[in-house]
Amino acid sequence: MTAKTPLERVEESDRALERLMKAIPGFQGYKVREERREADRIVRDYIYRALKESRDNLMGCFQLLNNAGVPELMEPTNQLIAKLDRVLEKVNRASYGYAGFFDSVRIEAPALDQMLTYDTQMLNMARKVADSISSFNSQLSQGKLEGTRSMESDLESSILQLETTFDKRKSVIEGVAV
Repeated sequence: MTAKTPLERVEESDRALERLMKAIPGFQGYKVREERREADRIVRDYIYRALKESRDNLMGCFQLLNNAGVPELMEPTNQLIAKLDRVLEKVNRASYGYAGFFDSVRIEAPALDQMLTYDTQMLNMARKVADSISSFNSQLSQGKLEGTRSMESDLESSILQLETTFDKRKSVIEGVAV
């Protein structure tokens, strides 16, 4: 059995009254968009919390490098923290997947589905970043400094890839996606 997507979980939570309201002409499309918006919010909140925890762990790596007395390795890690902070704040401040019923900006179902696809990719990338930082922290905790630059480089690549995916997601909202 495969895990349910956030959208499927939100759709399952419909109550009898909500199902009745979906039968009202014009309301169903609105309700479906609201469900996608809620799924988008759930995924992005999870990504935000995961990235925040990753940033905290990366700050722990920075402290370990400081304790080891290797300033030449501290600066790249400090830059990684800044890059991760930038992505973290983009995710935290991003628009949700659908404007309100009376708002002039509307995002239709196909675009919402595309946003959820980007969110799923970002979720996987956030997990990869978290795993890499955990490995980095573990290595530093054991006093192993060899391979630090390589790990920092790989982390930078993963963080930038995450940011690029987020920017593509944002372009869907702005209506300029390619």
